[in-house]
Amino acid sequence: MANHYDFTNRAAVVTGGAQGIGRAVVERLLAGGARVAIWDRDEVRARETAEALAGGGEVIAVGADVADYGSVEDACGNTLEAFGQIDILVNSAGIAGDPKTLWDYEPDHWAQVIDVNLNGQFNCCKAVLPGMIERNYGRIANIASIAGKEGNPNAAAYSASKAGVIGMTKSLGKETAAHDISVNAISPAVAKTKILEQVNQEHIDYMVAKIPRGRLVLVEEIAATIAFMVSDDCSFTTGFTFDISGGRATY
Repeated sequence: MANHYDFTNRAAVVTGGAQGIGRAVVERLLAGGARVAIWDRDEVRARETAEALAGGGEVIAVGADVADYGSVEDACGNTLEAFGQIDILVNSAGIAGDPKTLWDYEPDHWAQVIDVNLNGQFNCCKAVLPGMIERNYGRIANIASIAGKEGNPNAAAYSASKAGVIGMTKSLGKETAAHDISVNAISPAVAKTKILEQVNQEHIDYMVAKIPRGRLVLVEEIAATIAFMVSDDCSFTTGFTFDISGGRATY
C-alpha cells in the first residue's frame, strides 16, 4: 500500500498535469485530499484529464503556457479565484527537444527548450511565491532530470535546462527557507511518457543502458517521491535534489 500524505485544505498547482508524470502527481495529490489545478498549454487535454479524475476530488483545468509569464500570471489569478490560495507547486511541464549535437542545433529551438524547461519553472515560481511568503507556507517541487546532473549526448539543450533547474532550486531554497517554504527538485531517469515520442529509439536505448535498475522509471514512482516533497513532512529539507535514477547517479 502506498504511503498516505494528508493534503486536506491544501491547494496545489501541477504544470503539465494533463499527462505523464504530471498526471500521476495530480492523482497522488487528489488521493491525499488536495484541491488541484492542472496548468497545461493543451487546455482541451487538461479538461479531459480533470473530468476523468473528478471522481477522486476537486480538480480544475487552467490553460497556461509556462514559457509566457503573462499566461502564467493569468493562470495564477484564475487558480486563486477558484481556490483562494496556492500551497503547492509542482513544475512538471517540459519538452525533450531535438536529439542533435550542439553544433547542429537551431538557435530558435535551443531557446524554446530553455524557455519551457527552465524559464517556465522560473515563471511559475515567481507567480506563486508572493502568496506563499505572505501565508508563511509553501512546497515547491521542480522536476529536473538525471541529464541535468550528468549531461546526455545529443541533448545539450535539455541537459542545460535541467541543470539550470537544479541550480535555481538551490538558490530558491535558501531564499525562502525562513518562510516554512520547501523548494526541492527531483532528477528522474527516463520515464515511459509521451515525451519519448520526441526522441529516437537509439537515444532511449542509450539512456536505459545507463540505469543499473535496467528499466524505465514508472511515473507512479516519481509521483510517490514528489508526494513526500510537497507534504508537511518535508519541513526541513530544502534546496535539495532528490535522485530517482535507478542507481545511475548516487550524488
